[in-house]
Amino acid sequence: MSGLNEATYTVDGYDIHLKEAGSGPVVVFIHGSGPGASGASNFRQNWPAFVEAGYRVILPDLIGYGASSKPEGIDYTLQLFTDTLYGALKAHGIERAVLVGNSLGGGVAIQLTLDHPEFTERLILMAPGCIEEQADYFKMPGITKMVSNFGGPDFNLDEQRRLIGNLVHPDFAPNIPDALVQERFAVARTQPKDVLVRMRTPNLGPRVGELKVPIFVLWGLNDEFCPESGARHFLDQCDDARCLTFTRTGHWVQVERAEEFNRYSLEFLRG
Repeated sequence: MSGLNEATYTVDGYDIHLKEAGSGPVVVFIHGSGPGASGASNFRQNWPAFVEAGYRVILPDLIGYGASSKPEGIDYTLQLFTDTLYGALKAHGIERAVLVGNSLGGGVAIQLTLDHPEFTERLILMAPGCIEEQADYFKMPGITKMVSNFGGPDFNLDEQRRLIGNLVHPDFAPNIPDALVQERFAVARTQPKDVLVRMRTPNLGPRVGELKVPIFVLWGLNDEFCPESGARHFLDQCDDARCLTFTRTGHWVQVERAEEFNRYSLEFLRG
């Protein structure tokens, strides 16, 4: 993707790939899960605005995603995602950063901050995962719609488009760019089923009160993957949290409301 430099670091035997652009205070964008996910594709409408505003943007690919290692036959635990990401960021010379995370990436941002509170300056979370029991997420209607032939020989571009469409409000689905579908499809074809089938996440909801940094939470009211009621965890427990909810918006606030997400997030970072 134009304007991005790339680097890869080996952490605990796995290669973790990063893209970056810009200079200034560091903002790390942590993507969510799903077939074909990667840092650059999840935040393609966001990172340029942050670079223009004077930030150094880091777009990592979590283990199992993007251009990072995609091992088979292992459990993809939240701690594995977190530890390998943290190791790669440290190897890249990052000592302190704002963490921006959506869905699984929000859970990774929370876990990393709990494990290394000195590392995180602020948190921006879009429909963060890992704050309910994993079984509760599997009851959400969006998860049911994601049943797919992903990982099989019949997986194709039309199915990739359908999966992406599930992440957004029906009003937005016709606006999904072909380039995004193709970009995620190319990654999805390289991913093992284990990255989804053997994902293991804890419930960090009871621990969010331990987060002592300023937190900005954004959520789509019509999110069918992570219930919008999860915002209450932060409002009830945290010392410095604010939440913004968008009507007629699904799971991808940073995509469906890109201009507003960029504007409100940059205002939050400016204090």
